[in-house]
Amino acid sequence: MSSPVIPAIISQHAEDVAFHWLLRDGAVYAPHYSLKELAKLDGRVEAHLDGLRIAGDAGWEICAGALTQEEPGEVFTAAILAFESGDGSRIQTVVEVGLAKTELSRGLVSALGWLSFENAEGRIRKLLASEWPVIRRIGIAASAVHRRDPGTPLAEALSDDNPYLKARALRAAGELGRTDLIPLVSRERESGNAACRYGAAWSLAILGDADAAEALWSFVKPDDDFAEEAVRIAMRRADPPKALLWQRAIAEDTQTRRLAAVGAGVIGDPVLLPWLFEQMKAPPLARAAGEAFTMITGVDIAYEDLEGERPEGFDAGPTENPEDENVEMDPDEDLPGADPELVQGWWGRNRGQFRNGTRYLMGQPISSEHLNQVLRTGGQRQRAAAALELAISKPGIPLFEVRAPGFRQKTLLGIR
Repeated sequence: MSSPVIPAIISQHAEDVAFHWLLRDGAVYAPHYSLKELAKLDGRVEAHLDGLRIAGDAGWEICAGALTQEEPGEVFTAAILAFESGDGSRIQTVVEVGLAKTELSRGLVSALGWLSFENAEGRIRKLLASEWPVIRRIGIAASAVHRRDPGTPLAEALSDDNPYLKARALRAAGELGRTDLIPLVSRERESGNAACRYGAAWSLAILGDADAAEALWSFVKPDDDFAEEAVRIAMRRADPPKALLWQRAIAEDTQTRRLAAVGAGVIGDPVLLPWLFEQMKAPPLARAAGEAFTMITGVDIAYEDLEGERPEGFDAGPTENPEDENVEMDPDEDLPGADPELVQGWWGRNRGQFRNGTRYLMGQPISSEHLNQVLRTGGQRQRAAAALELAISKPGIPLFEVRAPGFRQKTLLGIR
């Protein structure tokens, strides 16, 4: 009577790992998640993985069967079991599925990143030694996630003819702080491949090349996939006066005004707050403007009761209407909407604490000590901003990985 129950329990563990992986895949970019909350979510992933580990071969068989769903969460789950087992046939099975689509490969990289580096290193080395560029790319990505230098394979990837591999290697150079690779990265400034050209500009900005800001700025245009990330890097690398000019330029175009709000938070100068207050009056921009206000002042809009009413007719993403062509989620869905009058009231009472012309992040002038504190206590987007500021201020240090498993991040930051 009990035998049917066991497979059902194992299947539930497998489904829960994939489900919670999907949650954390969004959480690492979410403004309302802190490191503490991310670590709790990762603890749930690990608890369900333990259930699968205890199940042994039965756990693997169920996870292997779920690979037919072709979802990254299922690839992550099966990959963890396969890599931990060391079984060549299991590893081959999951790698073949993970390489079938770019989206699925994220599950493979995530699994290798989830394992301790000691457990993942041997597998990563084998991937890096492959003759196939698509497989070497997984090895480069996994090394970068662990912030471990793959050595010669990274330099070789920067000269490879495969743009998919090269683009990932270009990003890895910046993530790892490889200033010695600047000459190789610089060769891709004028690449005909947009991902390679952007990856080169991104890493050069991280590695200390002030001119890279101009190259990044060329991506800041409507509907460019790199636009928002480019704003977050370019305005940090550019001189403050130039960053202010750029922010003003994109603020004049309704198609890039949200990017201007994001940029205001990046610049961090209180001189931009009056403009942000005006944007809070426009429902589509209220959330982004509110987040920028928080980035500068450190004020939690919801906690301080500065939140406005949800705009009538507000639509955060896809509806149940099959004729609705809008399938994109609102990137600001998880942000509180700021009430401009309440926020301006707070500013009137507290503006004496701030000085125009000074860059702030979360209410304090930018300094290494404060940035490290934000890494410990901020929300995920704020932590990502602090990590970028630290890397840009000290070219050659690895970029702190705020997407790594929470339990590992806490150890690195000395948090119990």
